[in-house]
Amino acid sequence: MPAPLQCALYVVATPVGNLEDITLRALRVLKEVSVIACEDTRQTQKLLNHFDIDTRLVSYHDHNETTRSAELIVKLENGESVALVSDAGTPGISDPGYRLITLAIRHKIPVVPVPGASAFLAALVASGLPTDSFQFSGFLAARRGQRRTELEAIKESQATQIFYEAPHRIVEALEDVAEVMGPERRIVVAREVTKLYEEFIRGTAADVFERMRHQEVRGEITLMIAKADESVVTAPTEKKIDVAQRLAEIMSAQQLDEKAALKVLAKERGVSKSEVYRQVQRKKK
Repeated sequence: MPAPLQCALYVVATPVGNLEDITLRALRVLKEVSVIACEDTRQTQKLLNHFDIDTRLVSYHDHNETTRSAELIVKLENGESVALVSDAGTPGISDPGYRLITLAIRHKIPVVPVPGASAFLAALVASGLPTDSFQFSGFLAARRGQRRTELEAIKESQATQIFYEAPHRIVEALEDVAEVMGPERRIVVAREVTKLYEEFIRGTAADVFERMRHQEVRGEITLMIAKADESVVTAPTEKKIDVAQRLAEIMSAQQLDEKAALKVLAKERGVSKSEVYRQVQRKKK
């Protein structure tokens, strides 16, 4: 027989879609704790009903995190045990939880992880992209300019890059990936992982963009970008030609004005003319 639960904060992973993905340990913890803190009580109640669990629920989300964290710490200090869950997957990964976890640690309350499903890990291992080195960065910026700046910063990364993305922004994000990181960059879009309509769309950034721009996109989405091809990354002993310098070279060699030269340079680098223009302007500043 397992030992009784200690007074602790249990960080419990729940299924991201398929309810069979919950662990036996998670079920036992959810049954035995004093209270379950969850993002949406209606969503978590469906999970509890499915497994005949009647533990009391309290809401814990972005809008009440500050006050509710303090209330839960009082319960823990009074000898109660608390399970923290999100609507799906592992709490604290692009979900509320960090504040409560750090507060519990400051109050010397044990924090016990109960591992299980995680959408981005499930997507990564089935993506076909390298898993030896990867970086998960939550959601890409919603604003296009900021998103492109983020993509520019990881353009030559030697790690697979993983992001969550909203369905209404994914096509715009894919267009930015193709323009900033190059149309031939390998990417994978994972949609509705572990659910009925699970789908993996694999290919170059340009191909995946063209495929998805003509369809209505729904569901939870994970976007994965392959690490830069080593032939594209500048070798340590090789000097990378500055974008403004290369523009000047094209203007001089081909006797073109800046507008025409930008078009040539964009084609040479496999990005849009507007992206090359932004790179040149950043260099001038």
